[in-house]
Order: sequence, then C-alpha cells, then structure tokens
Amino acid sequence: MVGQFFRLRAKGTNTKTEVVAGVTTFLTMAYIILVNPNILSDSTGMDKEALIAVTCIVTAGATIMTGLLANAPIAMAPGMGLNSFFAVLVASGKMDWQTALGMVFLSGVLFLILSLSGLRKGIIEAIPTSLVSAIAVGIGLFITFIGLKNLGIVVQDKITFVSAGAMTGTVLIGLFGLLVMIYLEIKKVRGALLVGIVASTVLALICRKIELPEQVISSHLDISAVAFKLDVLGALRGGFFGTIFTLTFMDMFDSVGTMVACCHQAKMVDKNNRIKGLDRLLSIDAAATVAGALMGTSTTTAYVESAAGIEQGGRTGLTSIVTGLGFLLALLFVPVVGIVPGYATAPALIMVGLFMMKEIKKIDFTDMEEAFPAFVIIVMIALSYSISTGLAFGFISFVLIKVVSGKAGQVKAAMWCIAGLSVLFLAMDQVANLIGYLRGL
Repeated sequence: MVGQFFRLRAKGTNTKTEVVAGVTTFLTMAYIILVNPNILSDSTGMDKEALIAVTCIVTAGATIMTGLLANAPIAMAPGMGLNSFFAVLVASGKMDWQTALGMVFLSGVLFLILSLSGLRKGIIEAIPTSLVSAIAVGIGLFITFIGLKNLGIVVQDKITFVSAGAMTGTVLIGLFGLLVMIYLEIKKVRGALLVGIVASTVLALICRKIELPEQVISSHLDISAVAFKLDVLGALRGGFFGTIFTLTFMDMFDSVGTMVACCHQAKMVDKNNRIKGLDRLLSIDAAATVAGALMGTSTTTAYVESAAGIEQGGRTGLTSIVTGLGFLLALLFVPVVGIVPGYATAPALIMVGLFMMKEIKKIDFTDMEEAFPAFVIIVMIALSYSISTGLAFGFISFVLIKVVSGKAGQVKAAMWCIAGLSVLFLAMDQVANLIGYLRGL
C-alpha cells in the first residue's frame, strides 16, 4: 500500500531507505526547533515557548504536505536568514511583530499567485543548465560553510573575517562523527550520516559535553500567544510594499535554488531536464508561508538540509513524511531533541556539501559566457551567506554577458524578467532611500 502510493519501486528505493533518509533530514535540521524561536523572540519579544511549538507544527505540516501532495523528499520550515530579516525589521522600531507577520502573510499570498499563474515555474525552467549546476555547487559550498562554522573549525575574525578555530574537545567530537560518516560512505553503508550524528552525540554524552535532559516530555504546547496575531491591515497601511517585495524575492529564490539543487540530486527530472511535479512543490511552498504567518512565525521555505536525506537515498514523499513526523514527535520530546549538539550534525552538512560538488563537472569552464555567471553564483551564494543574493548576481551577470557579446536574442523572456527582478532586489535599499528623500522634498 505505502509502496504503491509513493511509487517506491519505480523510483528505485524502499521503505527502509526512505525512513533512514527522513530521520537523517530531521536530525540535520532539528536545530531550528530551538534556533528559530531564539532568533525571533530575542529581537521581537514574541513568546519563546509558543514559538517552539509553532516551529514544530508549521515544519511538520508543510513537510508532510510536500510528501503527500508532491511525493518529493523536500522538507520545509521557517527559513534561516528569512527569520533574521524578520527580526531585524522588528528590531529597527519601524513596526511591531504583528505587522511583520502581516507582511510575511502578504508576501506569501503574492508568492502563491506567482506560483498558481505559472510565472514562477517559467522562471525556474528558463534558468540555463550550467546555472542549474552552479546553483547546486554554490549551495553545496554554502552548506559546507555552515557545517564548518557549526563545528567550530571556522570562526569569526575581526581582521580576516574568518579564520581557523581551535581544536577543542567539541571540534574533535564532531570530527570523529565526520570520520565515521566517511568510513561508512566508503563501505557503501546506508544511513552513514545518521550513524555519524548518533555516534557524535553518544561520544559527547560520554565525555560529559552534554547532559541528559531533566525531563523527557515537553510540558508546554500553548501557541495562543503568537497564533493569529498578524496585522495585515497595518502592513498595508504602513507603506511597506518594498519590504514585502524583498520578502517575496528572498523566499522565491531561496526556495528556487534549494528545489533546483535538491530535485536534480533526487533525480526528479524528466528527459528534458525539467523538474517533475514542480507546480505542486511551488504551490505548497507558497501556501506554507501563508499558513506559517497565520500560526505566528516568519517565512517558510524549502530547506537545503533536505539534501542530507536525499544523499542517504531518499527519493519520494515518504522521506518528507518521516521528517515531518519527527517534528510532530519533537513537540512532545523537545528536551530530548535539544541534547543533539550542533557540532554533531555539522559533519552531515559538510558531507552533503561534498556530494553536491560533483555538479561542477557539468559546467564548461572553457566557455566564458557560461563559466563566469556560474562562477559568480557559486562564489556569491557562499560568501554573501545568502542563496537569493548569489542567484541575483549570477542572473544579472548572465544577461549582461549575453548583451555585450551581441547575443541578447539568446536570452529567454523569462530570463530578462529574472534579471530585472534581481536588479530591483539588489537596489531595494537605495529605492527605499530615494522614496524617503522624495517624501522629504
């Protein structure tokens, strides 16, 4: 029954593989259960306990719907970076968190309209193959950087921006987990990333770097403090249209980059290299943002950590359902999930970055028209710490190179639209300043 519904045999997988993949994705991104509430509550004053519950509910709901309706191994959750942007908006004093939620809701509605109209699908399918590969490589470097930072190998430096960190006990524990993953991958053992995460966590317990929780069951699941508190009219009256556009752009291209990379990795493409079931994936993504705003959290988007489960063999929606159920269980066992340290899951991100680098061989670096935009995407995703910013620079450079080469006619109409949106996104701060200046005249 399960095998037929998810077409496991047709996709070359089985129930055991999908379950391992789903658990791997859950453990790799479980940090958001605590990190997302911390980011939002620290800067906005929103209730942290309510946010923990909402984060689990929204992530579980969106991810399970992805599995049921799109049969894709893609997890969705409140986006990192997007939640920081939300926090900065409120911390600036220009609006309260209720109004910010209203803006997230409106950006989700706009996003949903773009998805249902087919425009967003057209945008994705207009991206050249070389740039699709560059997106995967760039996200791979991005994930690797996050993993190295979480592990403590890369640390902040005032002079050089980043530098190598000290070989502390926690770093060595994380490296032990990485070594376990590498060994098991060499031996072609399924679930290598999951085993590595568990091994690091157990070693951390043995070394007393983490402690067993005082309680196992969560005792507080009330979400009334943040649910349905959004102020949509306040967002409309406040003249925040530029910010709503920015939120829409960030969500759209963060999720576009993630879906393109992950769906190609999961072999969810047809003979024309188009992503299967893309319409449903895009609509679910947009609807998840709308639902998330109603529940009381920042923009929901496709999660790049999905690649961890895909690398473990996840190919269908069963992977997503297992991941979503993990977040539902976490509602009851937040203290247990909370003991898995970031340095235990960090090696999984590093390994996923390694796996995604293989896409680089599909880029022709002897052709400058293809190589430079791809290079820009790869570098800027990682170094700007933003998928959407990296894509914006890459798309603009692609169109500009075609124009100066006298080949503007080769640029598809949708690609012109993408480049225009990218320019507007990058210039949004200056547009806001210009509007403020004109108002002052």
